[in-house]
Amino acid sequence: MNSLPFVYLIPIFLIALYLILKKKKVAIEPLTDVDKKILDDYVDYYHNLDSTDKLRFEEKVAAFFSTVKIEPVGLEMTTLDELLIASSAVIPIFGFDDWQYKNLTSVLLYPDAFNKDFQFEGGERNIMGMVGTGYMNGQMILSRSALRHGFSKSAGKENTAIHEFVHLLDKSDGATDGVPENLMAHEYTLPWIKMMREEIEKIEDNKSDINPYAITNEAEFFAVVSEYFFEKPEQLKDKHPELYHQLSRIFAQQPAG
Repeated sequence: MNSLPFVYLIPIFLIALYLILKKKKVAIEPLTDVDKKILDDYVDYYHNLDSTDKLRFEEKVAAFFSTVKIEPVGLEMTTLDELLIASSAVIPIFGFDDWQYKNLTSVLLYPDAFNKDFQFEGGERNIMGMVGTGYMNGQMILSRSALRHGFSKSAGKENTAIHEFVHLLDKSDGATDGVPENLMAHEYTLPWIKMMREEIEKIEDNKSDINPYAITNEAEFFAVVSEYFFEKPEQLKDKHPELYHQLSRIFAQQPAG
């Protein structure tokens, strides 16, 4: 007789356990026609995709919105800003079927450049974007002026937001060192490191058109050449064919066709 209540408790316990362990699914809201028009007008990468890939891009943008919070600081956020941030996140991972930025919870959008104390007014301000560390871990800060410039016709080989998201990809293996081990087979690691060092030497000798900021360290080299890869792929393929080939392998993409 004493065992009867326990028997009744078993299904209740199992239901409670299921609810605790069940992963909460966040509703993913599809993009509107207005969103798609903005992407087509402002994001060349999206504009150049075929209809099937455009749909996949839209789905990845919507998924990004469902997992990462975008917060304005000192400005009024627009749909364009949100879509440019999400596009910057999607472009580097578009070649992967199921990638989420597990090391990112929020993106803070500042009006303009900021300093090491995260101030965007007065004083000397020269930081356009950064991936947070320490107490800022899991956050990214972007300058709206740099974000919009990166998608303008005058940006050339530069795109600050893509640069920062590439840092996150690099960091996903535990070290921001220019070697994205989560994205490349082990046998390609040493050839990639060798190529980075050779290209850095060329930049130091003024024998390269790669932005000199790339010589800061290997992590910055990887982020800088990734900007080049996505913004001017045909030019990179022409001037640095082996580098283009390596980046195509890392990102599983052929943006130059």
